[in-house]
Amino acid sequence: MRQFVGYFIILIAFPILFFVQKSIASEVNNSNSFKEYILDSIELSTPAFNVPIVLKDHNGIPFSEEYIEWREPLSLAEIPFFARQLFLVSEDNGFYEHKGYDVTAIARAFLANTKTDNLSQGGSTITQQLVRMRFLSTDKTYERKVTELFYAAELEKQSNKDEILEMYLNEMYFGNQVYGLGAAATFYFSRPLAELNEAEITFISAIPNNPSRYDPIKHFENTKGRQELLLDTLVRNQIMSADEANALKTIPIDLVVKNKLNEFPTYTTYILSELKQLIGNTDGFTKRIAEAKSKEEKIRIEGLLNDRLKTVLSSGISIETALNPIKQRKDEQTITRLLKPIGLQAGAAVIDNDTREIISLYGGKEYQKADFNRAYQAIRQPGSAIKPLLVYAPFFESSGPSYTENMTVSGGKLCIGTYCPINYDGYVYGDVTIKEAFRLSHNTPAVRIFERVGIEEAFSFLKPFEFQSITKADEVYPAALGGFTKGVTPMELADAYSSFIDGTYIPARGIRFVKDKDDRILYEWNEEKVEVWTPTTTAIIRDLLKDVVVNGTGRGISYSNPYTGAKTGTTNSDKDLWVAGMNDQYTTAVWMGYDQPQSMPGLSKQKIHLKIFSRLLRE
Repeated sequence: MRQFVGYFIILIAFPILFFVQKSIASEVNNSNSFKEYILDSIELSTPAFNVPIVLKDHNGIPFSEEYIEWREPLSLAEIPFFARQLFLVSEDNGFYEHKGYDVTAIARAFLANTKTDNLSQGGSTITQQLVRMRFLSTDKTYERKVTELFYAAELEKQSNKDEILEMYLNEMYFGNQVYGLGAAATFYFSRPLAELNEAEITFISAIPNNPSRYDPIKHFENTKGRQELLLDTLVRNQIMSADEANALKTIPIDLVVKNKLNEFPTYTTYILSELKQLIGNTDGFTKRIAEAKSKEEKIRIEGLLNDRLKTVLSSGISIETALNPIKQRKDEQTITRLLKPIGLQAGAAVIDNDTREIISLYGGKEYQKADFNRAYQAIRQPGSAIKPLLVYAPFFESSGPSYTENMTVSGGKLCIGTYCPINYDGYVYGDVTIKEAFRLSHNTPAVRIFERVGIEEAFSFLKPFEFQSITKADEVYPAALGGFTKGVTPMELADAYSSFIDGTYIPARGIRFVKDKDDRILYEWNEEKVEVWTPTTTAIIRDLLKDVVVNGTGRGISYSNPYTGAKTGTTNSDKDLWVAGMNDQYTTAVWMGYDQPQSMPGLSKQKIHLKIFSRLLRE
């Protein structure tokens, strides 16, 4: 009964299809209503494809590829004539003559299928195969076959033959998440299609017939056997002689399967995060989110930003970055060797002083792609490492030229309301110079200076740095010692410290350019340096940072001429160890601790974080 119904549907489909096409042809000049109905009924929009994303280092050399599907679309002109001829002969010899379906082939398949119940003969043209790949399921049912005929006829009206053939050759599945003939060439041979010989082209052309059976990685001999069958088909169709085919069969096939580039996952993860920020800023989403009147509106705009990000990512972009691969690799190896205790972790960022670009990141020991990235995601209280930015530089900036690092301030006991900070280990000091208080990281002098500047005034100096987790709730006296509700990340702290290079600030970035497939720039950062510290303040802070390394809590940091400066930071019970600073080449910040905070006084004395800092400042 099922076979009978199937035959009946196929038989009535032919006159219906003939009638529809004849009606369209006769009415096309005086009536658009039916055409509009067809277009509304049959949606032939181009489907969204995921094209690989390539990340390049500062020398323009790829170091990472991100893809769900491996695609390298080519124009028909870029596909060798031999390859086009091969698919036309083997799949659809009458392609340039039919109107999307081949009645003879369908009839032949119909007769063959009368002997079985599984539709083993499809009789599909290249156009039908394309609409099946793009718009329909691959279920072998009579209903789907009828729908396929209508879609194929409509596609033939909307596109010319060359366009259809180009789409087909770019969208065929070649196994292993590879789509299109061009992508198959680079995936299986690591060479562009134009560089493959005819034997290799025929070999990969064997795959789409049954990508599992003819997977050359798992079933090489199967693929080789079908390659030879395809060559025999060319002989039967007088495309080449038997001798030419036999010669091609003897050419060795040496697969060079593409290894997915996945170097430096720490840096890659950060760059993809920065890409979202770049798109948000450039396309206005960031501003709209900040100005949203309600939570619902904010969520809606964030959704639009995520949609835009997905569109960009799937379009096949390349991202040129500031990554220094030699330094990145060396920094990762060095820091990992130093983090010997089980569970001990670190996060770090290195900025080039000349370019203000992020050239190296450390996301954590044994970091894997998409892991928690401690370089830019570890939000921890910074301790005294925040003092140069929130206390001392604002003090000199707002006090005038008569105030120097040699003026004195009390290191004695202090209470402001119920807040009573104490110095490290509870020591009480008399009057000390600002330089001494900075060098040894005394707490009560820092809070006194912070009070003198004023909380609101002091925090105003942090605004250019846009610390993401510092809020109005943090504007309290404990902030002078790094006591924030949440804290900062190593990336943010290094970024802010870069303002002490020369008093100017521009956000440190990893992305230089985002380009499309045609090498046109889609996105780039367009930001200008601003002065945040006067030359006098900058000179004083740099001198204080240098004194910490030579005489203070930073002893243990390797000093290099002509300059190295730093500030250390420790939170309560030594749960977080920080150091931030610079030499003449690099600016860096390092956090060390456990993901689940725990006291580590022994590690503080070992000064592992200072050793890490020293290594990061090396060439």
